[in-house]
Amino acid sequence: MPDAVTETERPPLLPEPPVDALRLEVVMGALADSLRMTVARKLLLDSDEFDHPCGWFGFDRPKSSLTHHFKVLREAGVIHQRQYGLERRSRLRVDDLNQRFPGLLELIASTGQE
Repeated sequence: MPDAVTETERPPLLPEPPVDALRLEVVMGALADSLRMTVARKLLLDSDEFDHPCGWFGFDRPKSSLTHHFKVLREAGVIHQRQYGLERRSRLRVDDLNQRFPGLLELIASTGQE
């Protein structure tokens, strides 16, 4: 397990929309894809204090496909991403999504449950 890294030691965030520019239809469009919903749900329910690389999710998909899905989530404002050398790591924008769309994270958490 990597050592805890302070916010000042992390690489800068990749470009993403500010919280006040997040649009529900864009966020919902990004989450409409089942793989992207799985990413958001896993980050919400299983994540810890670290940013997570694509391999953490355990998807058996080509890297180019995963890169596309993560980019859609970032550009919609669902996740933060940072570049760590050759690897991009992701984290759900929990505070931003709760502020802008109260209740959305509860819906994401409940997907896939019967």
